[in-house]
Amino acid sequence: LRHLHLPTLTPYTHVSTLQDRLVRSLLAHKASTTNFTNTPPNPTVITAEFTPVYTCGRREVGTLSAQQKAYLTEQTTWGQAEFHEALRGGQTTFHGPGQLVAYPILDLRRHALTPRCWVNALEGAVIATCAAYGVEAGRTENPGVWVHGQGQEGGDERKICAVGVHLRRNVTSHGIGLNVSTELGWFRRIVACGLEGKGTTSLQAEIGDVRPVPSVEEVGGIFVEMLARNLYGVDGVEQIDEADI
Repeated sequence: LRHLHLPTLTPYTHVSTLQDRLVRSLLAHKASTTNFTNTPPNPTVITAEFTPVYTCGRREVGTLSAQQKAYLTEQTTWGQAEFHEALRGGQTTFHGPGQLVAYPILDLRRHALTPRCWVNALEGAVIATCAAYGVEAGRTENPGVWVHGQGQEGGDERKICAVGVHLRRNVTSHGIGLNVSTELGWFRRIVACGLEGKGTTSLQAEIGDVRPVPSVEEVGGIFVEMLARNLYGVDGVEQIDEADI
C-alpha cells in the first residue's frame, strides 16, 4: 500500500487533482484489453491536512444557494473557508487544519471487497487509530465514527470522523476526515453531515490533558498501517513522494 503524506497545509483542489490522476490510471488499466498480463497500479492512500474548506456530497451538488455559499465562505475568527462540490457520498462537512483527511484510491475487486465491506474497513481503521490514543470510538446507525459519553462539546454521541466515498467501476476514491485537533467551531456553522442535533469532537477534545495531542502526520501514519493490515493482498506500507504519483 503506497502512502503519500503531504506535510504542509494543502488546498482541497490540489489533493483532488492528485486523486483524480490516480483514479484515471486505475480506470485506464481496467479498460485496456492489452493489460491482462501487466501488474495494475498499486493501491495508494493520500493523507493531508487541508486549508479550510467546506465540501458537499454528490446529492447536494447544485442545491446550495448563493447566500448559503456566501455564509460558508465569509471571514471568521478562525480564518476563511472555501467551498467545493465533491462526488463523494454524504452531505456537507468541513475539512481544515488539525484534521486528517485520508483518500485511499484502489480497486475493490483486487482486494476482494464489496462497497459495504470497504466502508466497514475504513471505519474499522479509524476506530483502531482512535484506540491507539486511548479514545473509544465506534459505529452507530449513522455514517462515520462516533464517540459516546458526555464530552467537552456536550452531547452523548459525537462524531469524530466523517466517511464519504465515491465508486466508479469498483475504483474507490475520497475517504475519511478524522478530527485530530480541529477547531470544532467550524462545524457549528453547518448541520454536519446533515444530522440535526449531533455534536462533533476530536482526539484533542477526548484526550484532554491525559497525554500530548498527536500531530496529523503521526495519526495519518497509524491510520494507514491499520488500513493495510485488513486489506487482502497487501503486505506492508511504502512511503512515496508526490513525484511518484
